Amino acid sequence: MRRIPIFVAVLVVAAMTSTALAAVTVKSLPTATFGSPDAASVTLTGGNFSGLGNTPAIANLTVTGLATYTCTNQGGNAAPGQNPVPANPGSSGPFNLGNSDHNGRGTITSITASVTAPDTPTAAEAGCGGGGSNNWKVTLNSLTATAAHLEITEGSTLVFCRNYTASGTGTAC
Repeated sequence: MRRIPIFVAVLVVAAMTSTALAAVTVKSLPTATFGSPDAASVTLTGGNFSGLGNTPAIANLTVTGLATYTCTNQGGNAAPGQNPVPANPGSSGPFNLGNSDHNGRGTITSITASVTAPDTPTAAEAGCGGGGSNNWKVTLNSLTATAAHLEITEGSTLVFCRNYTASGTGTAC
C-alpha cells in the first residue's frame, strides 16, 4: 500500500512540471544573426513569449566559434595557418525579459554575445610550416562565431532552450 502514494506523488510532480513548461507560449521565435555586428558576434532579435508568470524570466545567450591565425616565418613571409583554433566562448550575461512587469509576456529585443581570442597558440597548433616548427610568429587573423545557445529560465527552472547555427531560426534543445 505504501508504494501507491509514492507513485501517485511522482505522477503529480511530473504533471506539474510538464504543465509549467507547457504554459509558456512562443508567439515568435528569436532569430539569430551571425556576423552582427562583427564576425565574432551573434545577435538574437524578435523573441516574444507569453505565459511566463510573474517571476522574472532571464535569457542568456552563449556563443562558440573559431580563431584563425597568420604564420610569419623568420624571413617575414606570411602564410595562413592551416588549423583553426577554438575561440573562447562568450556570453550575453543575464537579460531580463520584462515579463514580471508585463503580465507574463516577455520579449527579446536584442541580445548579443561574442567569442574572444584564446591565448596565442603555438605554431604547431595553428598549423604553421607543415612540420610543426616553432620558428614562426603567430598572429590572430580572424574570430568567427559558429554556434549559439539560448536558455531562458525562471528562477532555477529552464522554460525555453534553442541552439543556433548560421541558418538563423535554430532548433529546440
